Amino acid sequence: MSKQVQDAYIVAATRTPIGRSHRGTLRNLRPDEMLAAVLRAAMAQVPGLDPKSVEDVICGCAIPEAQQGLNVARIGAVLAGLPHSVGGITVNRFCASGLSAVQMAADRIRVGEADVMIAAGTESMSMVPMMGNSPSLSPVIFADTDRLDDYGIAYGMGLTAEKVAQQWKVSRAAQDAFAVESHQRALKAQQAGAFAAEITPIEAVDRTADLANSAGGTTIEKRRTLSLDEGPRPDTSAEGLARLRPVFAARGSVTAGNSSQTSDGAGALILVSERAAKQFDLKPLARFVGYASRGVPPHLMGIGPIEAIPAALRNAGLRLGDIDWIELNEAFAAQSLAVINTLGLDPAKVNPMGGAIALGHPLGATGAIRSATVVHALRRKNLKYGMVTMCVGMGQGAAGIFERI
Repeated sequence: MSKQVQDAYIVAATRTPIGRSHRGTLRNLRPDEMLAAVLRAAMAQVPGLDPKSVEDVICGCAIPEAQQGLNVARIGAVLAGLPHSVGGITVNRFCASGLSAVQMAADRIRVGEADVMIAAGTESMSMVPMMGNSPSLSPVIFADTDRLDDYGIAYGMGLTAEKVAQQWKVSRAAQDAFAVESHQRALKAQQAGAFAAEITPIEAVDRTADLANSAGGTTIEKRRTLSLDEGPRPDTSAEGLARLRPVFAARGSVTAGNSSQTSDGAGALILVSERAAKQFDLKPLARFVGYASRGVPPHLMGIGPIEAIPAALRNAGLRLGDIDWIELNEAFAAQSLAVINTLGLDPAKVNPMGGAIALGHPLGATGAIRSATVVHALRRKNLKYGMVTMCVGMGQGAAGIFERI
């Protein structure tokens, strides 16, 4: 294979609906099984593609342990029935893990080392808690209390959002209004069927003991198919959100209502070179244009996109005005508004179908999920350039740019 700079094209992009963690439809569905489901669905979108041509599955996962440990990428590939020749690697950049998976897959193609790659993300926050089952931070973090801000993660993402709200002067009323808009946009998009092209419905099975059977040893199965994101709430209002108490600081402004929802879900994209597209007669949906990740102070992790977005634009040779659609992950309304206001983003272009406050944020899967959203939204709206961007725990930001083909 000759090694040269070449374009990477997305020829398939899909995701599960996003389920509410702990109480939602997907709470008992393993993350490796969710991953396998979207891998099968992505391959089904390109029936002419020889599965043996897939070189690797790169899967993002923010907490790769327990049910989503042991290299969940490889496990998902095997469960999906991909040939044993297809490799698998799990990557972790916390919330940007899924987007980093897309970037890594694209880069393998762009430097001429691969022709067919799969990028994905999976996360079950129902099964694996945000900090993991047995978090263990270095004692060095707590040895010098004057440096706690250097670590950020030591006191949680919610407090970083409070710090951003204070420093960027984002009011509680503005945060709540942003959250209401997120739900309203998501509900409008659902009602219009705007998510249909990107979502693959998924079946979940709940099993309970059959207590009526005196002999014992039997279970009752309840099967449910989820086809829409569970997060959007039609009863969300400014008045209702105003009644919620802050959850991270006693006199703070960040609440459960203006923060992203903990969630379960997975997404997958198939990327190919021009050579592979011609060989297998595949129709590209989009081109991966560019990417950047940047570090910021960990105690202000929410501002990561402020640094990553300009860097990604420079890498792509584009201006902010060239971007028609922006998926800005709403980790918190406070950091979203800080990013929007600082960079002068057009609110009409940011999360037109709602964001993570309404739709949910399954951590390491979100980057792949929102990439699928951008790819299909650009085609549906006949737009040219789209961007996925997000803040990252421990003080990072990431942004990836896509072009409709």
